[in-house]
Amino acid sequence: MSSLSATAAPPSTPQPQQGLRRDAFFDNAKYLAIVLVAVGHAWEPLRDGSRTVSALYMLVYAFHMPAFVVVAGYHSRGFDGSEKRVGRLLTGVVLPYVVFETAYTLFTRWTDGVPDRPVTLLEPLYLTWFLAALFVWRLTTPLWRLVRWPVPIALVVAVLASVSPSLGEDLDLQRTLQFLPYFVLGLCLRPEHFRLVRRRRVRMLAVPVFAGALAVAYWAVPRVTSAWFYHRDSAQELGAPAWYGPLVTLALFGSSLLLVACFLSWVPGRRTWFTALGAATLYGYLLHGFVAQVSKYWGWYDPDWLYRPLGAVVVTVVAAVVVTVLCTAPVRRVFRWAVEPKLDWAFRPARREAQRSR
Repeated sequence: MSSLSATAAPPSTPQPQQGLRRDAFFDNAKYLAIVLVAVGHAWEPLRDGSRTVSALYMLVYAFHMPAFVVVAGYHSRGFDGSEKRVGRLLTGVVLPYVVFETAYTLFTRWTDGVPDRPVTLLEPLYLTWFLAALFVWRLTTPLWRLVRWPVPIALVVAVLASVSPSLGEDLDLQRTLQFLPYFVLGLCLRPEHFRLVRRRRVRMLAVPVFAGALAVAYWAVPRVTSAWFYHRDSAQELGAPAWYGPLVTLALFGSSLLLVACFLSWVPGRRTWFTALGAATLYGYLLHGFVAQVSKYWGWYDPDWLYRPLGAVVVTVVAAVVVTVLCTAPVRRVFRWAVEPKLDWAFRPARREAQRSR
């Protein structure tokens, strides 16, 4: 069950607006990040045999989920609790959560050999935690827009969560609260902030920053557990003193944001061949987990050559290709009913009219 215990960096749900041109920069960023998500999952079985793969894994997990959460927060700035926004939250987040939570539970009964695993909506399984967290984050958006110091307050909440093992697993609340500061920061960002990190000077500085981060990750592999980057456990649950929680939370927040800025500085702002795929990253995110699960069940990682450098390269390329295919139009047509369901019949006439006009 290693693939179930590792966190996934999910994509922000697309928020298309009729009549407005999509920003290619954000679609490009989401596509590149979803590729990193899939590659990270593909690397997981290779970590025990390679310190280099483990270091790359740790580096990717240090920033790709924070990047997604920041972008999700940025695109949630318009959530005001109105009927239209709540309806979109139901169709774009809640219903896909119900569908895929059920599907993953039934699927992993087979792949993990746990026939009695219960179907429950209170304990998100594998990739679905992000949808549950996004639901909570968006509902609290009006609150963060009211308070004077939203990011510091969210950091206090995350710090308290990191020393609270009693939070339990309902709706993966531990992870929801520990990633909250990234979402709140996204709410506070403006277009000019993203323009700042896309300057040529920042792109050049990102090279030594990532090189240094990789060196630190290589050093940390035998010394630090990567579970800190998942943010799903308190310090005590990770076998550390309680005072580690605040220290690590604040340190990871600062270092992760630095890496997120470096990552975004390399994202092209123009339209590319993969820009359209960036609008469908939720498909790639939710569907690639089934491939990751079945790959272990069917023994795709059994050949010894996969644990050599060439094997790691092949695994990386295959993972990138698979998640790319899952974001394409044919796949979207097949699975639209589950990822972007239509619920016109469930809304009152006024709501249905708003859906049609959108």
